[in-house]
Amino acid sequence: MALQGINLPLAFTGQEAIWQKVFKTFNVTDRDLDDFFGGPAFLAWARMGNLHGWGGPLSQNWLDQQLALQKKILSRMIELGMVPVLPSFSGNVPAVFSKLFPSANITRLGDWNTVDADPKYCCTYLLGPSDALFLEVGQAFIRQQLKEYGDVTNIYSCDTFNENTPPTNEPAYISSLGSAVYEAMSRGNKNAVWLMQGWLFYSDAAFWKEPQMKALLHSVPIGKMVVLDLFADVKPIWKISSQFYGVPYIWCLLHNFGGNIEMYGILDSIASGPIDARTSYNSTMIGVGMCMEGIEHNPVVYDLTSEMAFRNKKVEVEDWLKTYSYRRYGQANTEIEKAWRYLYRTIYNCTDGIADHNKDYIVEFPDISPSSFSSQLSKRRGMSISSNHRRFFLSEVSGSLPQPHLWYSTKEAIKALDLFLNAGNEFSKSLTYRYDLVDLTRQCLSKLANDVYLDAMRSYQKKDSNDLNSHTKRFLEIIVDIDILLAADDNFLLGPWLESAKSLAVTESERKQYEWNARTQVTMWYDNTETEQSKLHDYANKFWSGLLKRYYLPRASKYFAYLTRSLQENRSFQLEEWRKDWISYSNEWQSGKELYAVKATGDALAISRSLYRKYFS
Repeated sequence: MALQGINLPLAFTGQEAIWQKVFKTFNVTDRDLDDFFGGPAFLAWARMGNLHGWGGPLSQNWLDQQLALQKKILSRMIELGMVPVLPSFSGNVPAVFSKLFPSANITRLGDWNTVDADPKYCCTYLLGPSDALFLEVGQAFIRQQLKEYGDVTNIYSCDTFNENTPPTNEPAYISSLGSAVYEAMSRGNKNAVWLMQGWLFYSDAAFWKEPQMKALLHSVPIGKMVVLDLFADVKPIWKISSQFYGVPYIWCLLHNFGGNIEMYGILDSIASGPIDARTSYNSTMIGVGMCMEGIEHNPVVYDLTSEMAFRNKKVEVEDWLKTYSYRRYGQANTEIEKAWRYLYRTIYNCTDGIADHNKDYIVEFPDISPSSFSSQLSKRRGMSISSNHRRFFLSEVSGSLPQPHLWYSTKEAIKALDLFLNAGNEFSKSLTYRYDLVDLTRQCLSKLANDVYLDAMRSYQKKDSNDLNSHTKRFLEIIVDIDILLAADDNFLLGPWLESAKSLAVTESERKQYEWNARTQVTMWYDNTETEQSKLHDYANKFWSGLLKRYYLPRASKYFAYLTRSLQENRSFQLEEWRKDWISYSNEWQSGKELYAVKATGDALAISRSLYRKYFS
């Protein structure tokens, strides 16, 4: 991070240990906290008040270990000249608070994506910022951090209204809430500066009009709040808010939702957006930031973004990509340079205004009866999905065929792959070349699989069992082939994810819990019933070797088996039976213990060449 120029990193690790100490002073027991904290793979959402208890409880071993780790992280950040951003109190409290403080202004929030509004996991409790108790808790939390870490920062993050709409749009009320949030911080640290996500101004734009935005932004002294223009690469808020009405802000790239492995980006927006913002009239921009939900993919996007903090002129992307490919692979090559020109004009030129979340059929298999979308099949081929979602948290409407996002010519991307392969003999020893080659081959194959899936559905509609069998075989074969391809690079393996989770355990029960957390987050994600999957199933889908062969392949196989049986027996597709089957399989897999490879096997270049000949020649 330091080598990329990052000097204001979030430092959220270990905060549950701080909360444990703070809440104990308010007579909250460890047992009460067992129902409050989320599990290790779901901490971000528990911290935001979206859920509670899911994947938990957190053991004392975990709490102590994470606090010790946070102290090492902070020490290293400071050593590298960074200013860490610590968390602060946003109002999220354990359920027992309403019993301990019956007169306090505590609201139970609505359901956030549980499958059936089960209060065991949903509907968290929010202490109103206008309540005197809010100031007490907020101040205690800041002071406990100062006690544990020392005086390491004045910057604190708080997002009280993130995907939680205030109870009224009255500006005076919103202003009082903002003032209370800041007062709680400043009582704990008189020099506190509030760092706030600007996501709410986009995700809930119908609520946050000019009077409400101004009320929140001006509820603290100018200079004591910094806003993250979180989604500025696609939907810059600075342009429609008069530069956040004078409040300093950071131009941010969001880019990735769910940590999906999908080649996607808008290089032109990154190359010009920060410059446009900084040089605009009355600019209040003070930095460039990255706020992705996942990383370790699309390195070209993050490489260019981190550079933009050091540039005062727009970047000519084609020229920049020449130097980028030279740096990335260690030598210049005309075919590689030409390949990157193709990628720049296609995959990395998403201008349709749709933020990408990978819905390729392999990794987000449609949970739908094929007889319910026959009219769509004739129209659908290479269309992009349109949505007015808040953050891709809503599942597709039953009966509507989900449409993977496609914003470029797949033929042009395949040309780029051909050029990559032509340069293979020169670059075969380069780890970065092999990563990009595997990623691009995977991208091309996953888009091909989408078309094969649709062909299979058309065959079903025509009641052509031979054609259905042919397309089914091809779809499943692509999954197996992609798994073999991904196995040839360390960066595309399921094993390291699971082993790193298990390695944090001290006891056998923790080991089992941490593995379940890791498996669940990348598959079902949240709760389900016997016949209804989680609303967030596949939200964090991954193209990882092991996951394709042992999770996505059996799921697709089961579905196509039900399709085939439906035609053979001349009866309607048994949607509920298929759901029972795959949900049961998923739950078993989530609790499984089978081991997966942690080191790559196979020759990535040879495998990619073979797959190119098989599918694209």
